[in-house]
Amino acid sequence: MTWKTSIDNRDARVAVIGLGYVGLPLAVEIAKAELHVVGIDVSEPKVKEISEGRTSLTDVDPEELQEVVKAGRLCPTTSIEELNEVDAIIICVPTPLNKTKDPDISYIVNACTGIAKHLKKNQLVVLESTTYPGFTREVAVPLLEESGLKAGEDFFVSFSPERIDPGNATYSVENTAKIIGGLTDECGKRTEILYNTFISQVHRVSSPDAAEMVKLLENTFRAVNIGLVNEVAQMCHKLEVNTWEVIDAAATKPFGFMPFYPGPGLGGHCIPIDPLYLSWKLRALNYQAQFIELADAINTRMPGFVVRLVQDALNDHATSLKGSSILVLGVAYKRDIDDCRESPALEIIETLEEKGSSVSYHDPYVPTMRLGGHERTSVSIDGDLSGYDVVLITTDHSTLDYDDIVSRVKVVVDTRNATKAVTKGREKIYLL
Repeated sequence: MTWKTSIDNRDARVAVIGLGYVGLPLAVEIAKAELHVVGIDVSEPKVKEISEGRTSLTDVDPEELQEVVKAGRLCPTTSIEELNEVDAIIICVPTPLNKTKDPDISYIVNACTGIAKHLKKNQLVVLESTTYPGFTREVAVPLLEESGLKAGEDFFVSFSPERIDPGNATYSVENTAKIIGGLTDECGKRTEILYNTFISQVHRVSSPDAAEMVKLLENTFRAVNIGLVNEVAQMCHKLEVNTWEVIDAAATKPFGFMPFYPGPGLGGHCIPIDPLYLSWKLRALNYQAQFIELADAINTRMPGFVVRLVQDALNDHATSLKGSSILVLGVAYKRDIDDCRESPALEIIETLEEKGSSVSYHDPYVPTMRLGGHERTSVSIDGDLSGYDVVLITTDHSTLDYDDIVSRVKVVVDTRNATKAVTKGREKIYLL
């Protein structure tokens, strides 16, 4: 039976390694296409939860998850031995930075080492975890070839970067174009046949290196432009000009301008991290990625700039930062999600506390969190808010009534322009 026939007949079995924000939505989508999926994760609680048709991930429809689990098309497990029984393996493990902002590839290395122990002829291995150009060829392939099999001949390898945007109600796994870079032409063809069963559009590039670079370009583009507009916000603050008014006016130009918006800093799993994979790789080639490093420096300084805005707002009201009571609205890294990874709000809270402020937070999506060695709980904002010297908006959740909040507080520092529709009490509002 040919590869295409096994896919078309839905006889092929697919393993997805890593059932997080990338792997689980992908596994569900593949299972919806009536392929059998084995979901592998090291977390026993997560596997148990998914096997019961439950997940905390907002990008996975609970009903769809329950349907594919109940039908037996998605089988979560902690056992890597299941790789012996599959035809394709998709790697969706984390690729964070370490404390020195260098790539931490340990999760992919562990995954590839585990796969090599079970790899068999004609299996397809696809890496979706973001990494630097050359990684698939230089690191992943040699690790997989420790199986004794030859990549491109005995088994097939491609890189296909994830393009998940948490909380995006418009673009999901199925309707976001997929980039594929095969180690060989046959590798690319097999990957394209597989992905065409559950993705509406597939775009092949010439190599894994090109596919790796595509992903990094996408997020470098965003990081650099956000760095630019964050610096513009600081310029506007110096010039006493409204940043948001300037951006909105510039956006009326129908060509040559694309609006980006400032904020308290970068957060999430991609934009603060992916460009640094590229700059790290280029340093090894004696090349400095100046735009990336400058943007990173600007974006990294934004939490400190926000703390100074809070201090200035307090000073205008004859109150010092030390001893003040501050309510932070939103600790997720962006609106309407529960993900706090790399959220600038966390650094802002810690810095405010180091300077002597008493800080509480409210986030409808994050009822509890651990920060600074302490478990913290989201406070209610239904009652009296007059005890807070400043309310600091760091995440513009759409579920909050900003008109009501402004009417009940002394001072608001708004880093997201969440109060743009508020008409009464604007004298209380300090914008980024």
